[in-house]
Amino acid sequence: MRKIIVCTFLTLDGVMQAPGGPDEDTESGFEHGGWQKPVSDDEVGAAIAGWYEQSDAMLLGRKTYDIFASYWPNADPGNPFTERMNTMHKYVASRTLTSVDWQNSTLLEGDVADAVRELKASDGGNINVVGSGDLAQTLMRHGLVDEFRLTVHPVIIGTGKRLFAGGVIPTALEPVSVSTTKGGTVVGVYRTNGEPTYDSY
Repeated sequence: MRKIIVCTFLTLDGVMQAPGGPDEDTESGFEHGGWQKPVSDDEVGAAIAGWYEQSDAMLLGRKTYDIFASYWPNADPGNPFTERMNTMHKYVASRTLTSVDWQNSTLLEGDVADAVRELKASDGGNINVVGSGDLAQTLMRHGLVDEFRLTVHPVIIGTGKRLFAGGVIPTALEPVSVSTTKGGTVVGVYRTNGEPTYDSY
């Protein structure tokens, strides 16, 4: 069974929108695009590289696919991520796209939850959900996320899309590994573990 792994950059207050640049995603008037680089460091990059080495495919929503497909095919070949991003397989969930042209991309058909269940049951390695906040929330609602790999950066934004927005299904998490980089970013890997339990002091 393949694992579905949500890999996301977050601010300390949980915002995931537009970490990569000012024009990446300005939906709802978001003005803080590009918040990640000033609060990142080499250890964060090494951790993210490791996440990709352990997976052989990405699962992307339409918005993230559009951003990636416009950038990575023409990215600096000297960037160690460029070849990896272009050559690994991409599965794309979209209600509006009719085709996907980026190298090694496949457009999922039908209901996204059903399509992802089929992917999980197919042969292959782990599948990273990168960005794609709306898609990640859909997968969480259907109990399809096996693991979260998160970088939580030392900055508060206040507005923007959040990974764990209202309506998320309560879920217990088992820490797999948690560390803090020299720049103060928390790099956490958490495995989903059923429903939370409750108690009192």
